[in-house]
Amino acid sequence: MQSQPIKRVIAGAIAATAVITAVSVGGPASAITLPALQNPPTNSADALAQYRAAAQQAEQLNEQKLQAQDNFNAKQGDLARANGDIAAANQRMQAAQADKERFQVVVDQFTDASFISGAEMNRMSALLTGTSAQDFLDRSSALSVLADDKNRALQNYTDAVNTAASAAQQATDARNRAQTASDQAAQLLNDLNTRSAALQAQVNQLQQLSSRLSNADRAAQRDTGGAAPNLPAPSSAAQQAINVALSKLGSSYVWGATGPSTFDCSGLTLYSYGKAGISLPRTSQAQSGTGMAVSRSQLQPGDLVFFGSPVHHVGIYLGDGKMVHAPDTGDVVKISPLQNDYSGARRVAY
Repeated sequence: MQSQPIKRVIAGAIAATAVITAVSVGGPASAITLPALQNPPTNSADALAQYRAAAQQAEQLNEQKLQAQDNFNAKQGDLARANGDIAAANQRMQAAQADKERFQVVVDQFTDASFISGAEMNRMSALLTGTSAQDFLDRSSALSVLADDKNRALQNYTDAVNTAASAAQQATDARNRAQTASDQAAQLLNDLNTRSAALQAQVNQLQQLSSRLSNADRAAQRDTGGAAPNLPAPSSAAQQAINVALSKLGSSYVWGATGPSTFDCSGLTLYSYGKAGISLPRTSQAQSGTGMAVSRSQLQPGDLVFFGSPVHHVGIYLGDGKMVHAPDTGDVVKISPLQNDYSGARRVAY
């Protein structure tokens, strides 16, 4: 992302800023295309403009690569959980099968004991064969105990059968989830590899453009943007995040870096708010879904401000229309005006 307005951007530089055709995080990796390297600019200002345009492209690719990595990691987690569920379900099924076999023996014993000399033992036979009322009561009580034991054995057997069936179904469901997660992980890995290759191609283009920059261009990249607005944040956490970010002015932009001495855009916000005790997701796009949405007219120091659609850049608002951010490769953490492709803000500290 450009760190400050560029007064002169020739047609070649404009072409270099063309957004990656049909690319959105999670979209088809085959849709990624890169702009052709433009003809050499005619002066230093144009060279810096063209470099920053290409660097902005690289930053978008870097954020998309990071999001693809997060998506792949999440799906790998789903796969691991599904495999764990398979193992647990198989253990439950084996235990239930063992219980079923054990209770089967008890049920068979009761079945065999239900007949004595071919005559079924029941309350009527106890009455007819008893020698007294007390004898009948004793025999009847014994039969009741046996009946209760038999019912418990039958219930235990039935429960074991049902548990085994349930565990078998859970194992089947887990296997299906594992297969789905495995297939999706493979697709996401392919997407990640494609985006990584696109980023590397853009890096190669940047290296060519970098050789055209003058000493004045490089000095402009290292400019940190002057003094920050002297406006307090509405919460101690937001103020601490601002202070941490401002302490990193002049730190180099590095793709994928999260501090403490180098950063990419979402790495700076992640690091700064982390020091304030607030955890943020890794990428600018994921961060754009955290906290509470804030309208532009209600911006307060400490709010996260986002750029692009889909989101590909983030900074921390300072007030007076300015932010602190890590712009793009070749640049440093600096204070800049909000950019033209502003797309929203979120408040993560209250």
